[in-house]
Amino acid sequence: MSIKFPEKGMIYPMKGHTDSSLENEQAESAASGFEAMFLEHWPRVYRLLYGLVGDPAEAEDLALETFFRLYQRHPLPAEDFNLGGWLHRVATNLGLHSIRGFQRRERYEMDAGKHALNDAPEVRPAELLAQEEERRLARLVLAGMKEQQSQILVMRYSGMAYKEIGRALGLSPTSIGPLLLRAEREFERRYRALIEEEV
Repeated sequence: MSIKFPEKGMIYPMKGHTDSSLENEQAESAASGFEAMFLEHWPRVYRLLYGLVGDPAEAEDLALETFFRLYQRHPLPAEDFNLGGWLHRVATNLGLHSIRGFQRRERYEMDAGKHALNDAPEVRPAELLAQEEERRLARLVLAGMKEQQSQILVMRYSGMAYKEIGRALGLSPTSIGPLLLRAEREFERRYRALIEEEV
């Protein structure tokens, strides 16, 4: 590597650095920066996705995809970049996409699971099946709602504050309360309709 001094127009070599050694240092610095971000944000992203999709393996795959998308954004984000909000938005979108893509398979698996539980001896309480059924219905409802409403519900019930949700979605924090209320009403309306439809 070399430095050009504009006032003299001459180029002088820098001592102790070659192009390849500087590139290696920069690559190592970027890798350690990414690793630090990964370690800091992984638990929260994984918990969000696990709560959304309900399958540990699927949640792990989606969390890895979220961080892979971050890795593809090299160089590392600027200091004022809302990394937590960006990761939650990407993770939520991937989780909702996964739910929509696997609705048929999930319905088939749940039906198969019900038959297996009905045919099996009474070794697990009925409450376990009822809880899983509620989660399945909630996922179906979220998948059918408008994307912004689903995102707000998922982010809020994963523990994010209004301000964080607003930053993640590019909305005013004061608008999150009314939007959340509308999303909750829409969720409840769709959930009740789905229960009646399945009965």
